[in-house]
Amino acid sequence: MTEFLDKLPIGIPGLDLLASGGVPQHRTTLVSGTAGAGKTLLAAQFLTEGIRAYDEPGVFVTFEETPDDIRRNVQSLDWDIEQYESDGTWRFVDASFDLGRDAVVVGEYDFGALLARIEHAVRSIGANRVVLDSIGAVFARFSEAGAVRTELLRIAAGLRVMGVTSLMTAERRTDYGDLARFGVEEFVADNVIVLRNALEEENRRRTVEILKFRGADHRSGQFPFTIQPGQGLVVIALAGLELTQPSTNSRVTSGNRGLDTMCGGGYFRDSVVLVSGATGTGKTLMATEFLAGGAAEDERSIIFAFEESRDQLFRNAAGWGYDFAKLEAEGLLRVVCAYPETMSLEDHLVLMKDEIDDFRPHRIAVDSLSALERVASLRSFREFIIGLTSHIKHRQMAGFLTSTSGSLLGGPTITEGHISTLTDAIILLRYVEMFGEIRRGLAVLKMRGSPHDTRIHEYSIDGEGLHLRAPYRNVVGILAGTPSHVPSHELDEVASMFGDDSIANTRVGMTDPDSIGG
Repeated sequence: MTEFLDKLPIGIPGLDLLASGGVPQHRTTLVSGTAGAGKTLLAAQFLTEGIRAYDEPGVFVTFEETPDDIRRNVQSLDWDIEQYESDGTWRFVDASFDLGRDAVVVGEYDFGALLARIEHAVRSIGANRVVLDSIGAVFARFSEAGAVRTELLRIAAGLRVMGVTSLMTAERRTDYGDLARFGVEEFVADNVIVLRNALEEENRRRTVEILKFRGADHRSGQFPFTIQPGQGLVVIALAGLELTQPSTNSRVTSGNRGLDTMCGGGYFRDSVVLVSGATGTGKTLMATEFLAGGAAEDERSIIFAFEESRDQLFRNAAGWGYDFAKLEAEGLLRVVCAYPETMSLEDHLVLMKDEIDDFRPHRIAVDSLSALERVASLRSFREFIIGLTSHIKHRQMAGFLTSTSGSLLGGPTITEGHISTLTDAIILLRYVEMFGEIRRGLAVLKMRGSPHDTRIHEYSIDGEGLHLRAPYRNVVGILAGTPSHVPSHELDEVASMFGDDSIANTRVGMTDPDSIGG
């Protein structure tokens, strides 16, 4: 019969999910990473969350920074270490280098005395958790690395005898290579967690990987994380996402009666809709109608805008007859505007989730994804899309996302390729050039779980919004961005081949001037 190791929660929800409940209890876990990867922060958070969430005191052994440095460094996270010390739940063991005190020591170190100090601190506050940060500082200070490795193994064994669970941080030179500068992990650690802050396509990307948990389950692979004020490390555990959300046949309006008709009665309540088109084709207008349609049903909506300011959105909405200021004052709308370049995609995702959880909207609009795409690698962008769409679906919201085509006449984009399979509906907006005149065409390319109008309809935009008209019948190549006119006699030949009278009865310029759907 297999005996499973007990786990101790780290206190970071996403990381605990990847760790299948936490780190193995009463063992030592090595946290390895380059400078700035977040090792000390993770160690401090391990103790902080132990105190706050599990009422477990902790001991912080520092080999590099002084206790005062660590207290100051975590102030922005609202972690009051001094208060924890006063309460008797946090104890420092200061083993940091002091020039006046330690300069005479050469080639040796009294680890026996250090272990005694750690044990005294553990016993004095009843600690369950211990952190050693950073053991690389000991190797840099003393010449006999072999002896130090042996003594560190002695400390790890001593910590196990004390009945505590410990994290030990170590610095590595590169994000991909040896796990630690002096190879201590193979001597002292049962478990290894790797933090990375790698440069990808001119953007820094933080990831965490559980490399090994000896005798314990965990999720494999690298997963993004970010560092947030007041929260610390926030791990985006995509591996923990499950397709368990309920589904509904309930429909919501798109805000446009003609589009509702094309979509078979509107969008499903829990659907994510992607609208793709060139600049000026009406994507933001459709987002505006989507939000206004929700407000008409007394539903709360939130829009994340990454290309236009708040004032621009309000002015444009007013031009189409919608009063966003009034909706906001009534608590039916929240507007969040930010330049994509102000933070990483992981930071944007955490911010968006926090805003959604705080406002609890029925609808969410993002305008546009293409703006976010330019600030990250393709891998980061896809992870962002997965994280966002799963969050929308699990909260049973209607999602509306826009994407800008790479050319004025349309055609596929990188964005569409990374999100098309994750969305429930795709609507394409295209320019159509006919006889020297620019027109517009709209197609519902995909409507998962529902019949829909598969024809490409002409539409127009004026001060009252978007108006759908009759379908194009004598133009081909619209979706590919190469529209061309088909002569009437060719239409008749096609009709005779397939027995389709509707094709034969359609001629150039016969689009109905009246909007569909009333």
